[in-house]
Amino acid sequence: MNVVRLEIPAVSGRIVRLEPLAPEHVDGLIAAAGENRGSFAFTTVPHGRAEVEAYVHALLEAANRGETVPFAQLRASDDSVAGITRFLAPRFASRSSTPYAVEIGGTWLAASAQRTGLNVEAKLLLLSYAFDVWRVGRVDFKTDARNERSRAAIAALGAEFEGVLRNWQPSHADGEEGRLRDSAMYAVVDSQWPDVWARLVGRLADYRT
Repeated sequence: MNVVRLEIPAVSGRIVRLEPLAPEHVDGLIAAAGENRGSFAFTTVPHGRAEVEAYVHALLEAANRGETVPFAQLRASDDSVAGITRFLAPRFASRSSTPYAVEIGGTWLAASAQRTGLNVEAKLLLLSYAFDVWRVGRVDFKTDARNERSRAAIAALGAEFEGVLRNWQPSHADGEEGRLRDSAMYAVVDSQWPDVWARLVGRLADYRT
């Protein structure tokens, strides 16, 4: 099987810098994950050095298999690590080196980075790369159907709700190991991208560095 490993350079905005994930980000991720963890109820976020090191190693191995493109999210103001985000599940047409569709997900942020505009700008950077560089036709988003906060954030990006897939994947919620979750599915397609771009740029104008 031919594995396409997507490599993307660091991309920067006014609020956030997305760097390809590397072992050097471990210490910053430990600090970010150790802040108030109350918003992580439906998300897998490692805790402590051993878990963070194993988590980073697993993501880098998945990247080598062409399954994901992980990024450390850094605050542009001081280069401190604020969390993780990823491209996931790239789909390719025959003999193509760039995907026609991809998912954005696996995202988490330290409590201090939430509601600061960092997530909005990170999504703008990733969507811009997907639509303007790769020329994809579609970007997916999915979340636990019970996660109302995440669903509201995805909808606020301009992604369109497409339905709930029952028992779609293993749950990431604590205490639900071995259980399957329903996933709420959203997407932006290429014809929507200009409007979504304008929407995100407008939202970013409300934030200060």
